[in-house]
Amino acid sequence: MEDRSPALSTPRRFHRVDRVRNMARFYMLSLEPTLFGEIAVLRHWGRIGMGGRQKLSLHPTLAEAENVLARQIARRRRRGYVEA
Repeated sequence: MEDRSPALSTPRRFHRVDRVRNMARFYMLSLEPTLFGEIAVLRHWGRIGMGGRQKLSLHPTLAEAENVLARQIARRRRRGYVEA
C-alpha cells in the first residue's frame, strides 16, 4: 500500500536574534496531514536552545491551510524574523 500523505511541506524555519535585548527566538511552521483527512498547520516557537511551545490548527482543505500558513509567514517577517 502506498503512503500518499507524507509531510505536505518542508518546515519553514525562522529566527530572530537581538543581543542588546537578550532575544534569541525561533519559529517553525509546517503543514501536516491528519488521520482524518484534514490539514494541520503546526506552529512551534520559543527561545533558541530550549524546547519551546507548539500549537496545531486544523483546516478542512489544503487551500485554507496554505492561506493560514502564508499569513503566519508574513506576520513573522513583519515582526523581524528572518528565514533560517
